[in-house]
Amino acid sequence: MSKSRGGGTAPQDVIKDSGADILRLWVVASNYTDDIRVGPEILRYQVDAYRRLRNTLRFLLGNLADFDVGERVPVAAMPELERWVLHRLFELDALVRRACGDFDFHAIYQALYGFCAIDLSAFYFDVRKDRLYCDRANSAARRACRTVLDHVFEGLTAWLAPILCFTAEEAWWARGGADSVHLRLFPEIPGAWGNPALAEKWARVREVRRVVTGALELARADKRIGSSLMAHPVVHVERAELLAAIAATDMAEVAITSGLTVVDTPAPAGAFVLDDVPGVAVVVADAAGAKCQRCWRVLPEVGIAAPDLCGRCADAVQHLGVAAK
Repeated sequence: MSKSRGGGTAPQDVIKDSGADILRLWVVASNYTDDIRVGPEILRYQVDAYRRLRNTLRFLLGNLADFDVGERVPVAAMPELERWVLHRLFELDALVRRACGDFDFHAIYQALYGFCAIDLSAFYFDVRKDRLYCDRANSAARRACRTVLDHVFEGLTAWLAPILCFTAEEAWWARGGADSVHLRLFPEIPGAWGNPALAEKWARVREVRRVVTGALELARADKRIGSSLMAHPVVHVERAELLAAIAATDMAEVAITSGLTVVDTPAPAGAFVLDDVPGVAVVVADAAGAKCQRCWRVLPEVGIAAPDLCGRCADAVQHLGVAAK
């Protein structure tokens, strides 16, 4: 890039077109141990990355509306998936602090973007939307989820503040932060949140989930199902370590289906497989029952407790307006 030949990119132009946070995001996304590259296509990529980070904060803000510290659930009482997210916060805290000390801002960007895009948006948020939107407001499971979202918000706004100065400030003030986000220190993440064994188990659960979601995508593309909630997959798992990992896990909830059956028998011909996840095959079948008009799950119990509702949704509707305790 030669400024004298008219090929330069002025920071003022980037700020004018996209905003200062985009420029700062490009800076931390650039690996300064290599040649620094900038241009319209690279900046467009940073705009997309910024939207992902911003939308993560928006999801947190939307689902933490009216959250009160009295709603918090102790870590020991949380489901495994919530404790897995806390473990990821523990890992990120160590990485961010180490990378700050090493001036390795590129590593911070990669870690935070991957956490928001892959761990949260594509997995945890996707799985827990049903619980957040459909469970009774004061249920222990929903409270545990919101407790974790609160911890995630505390961590992300602090870690992103030096990078997305204005966005982090706006998010912090949206929840009533009295002082500027830039007067905060990084939160102290308890060492007890670290749980490598749990992380290893959920890595295996996500392996199985990838095969199931791949099969569901193919079934949708072939017009065999409309949404994943119309399906009841049969998952053939021949690897002992994967069977052990998913044994006590509600895989229908994790895969966002109305039901799911796990068997340890060989898969029939034509079952969906992924080459990089050997020993797992999926056959997509239709879910049995009627569609709940509130959560959209297809279940045999729909209509028993209340017209057009499953048992959980009937209970939630009955208790609408009951304050969380």
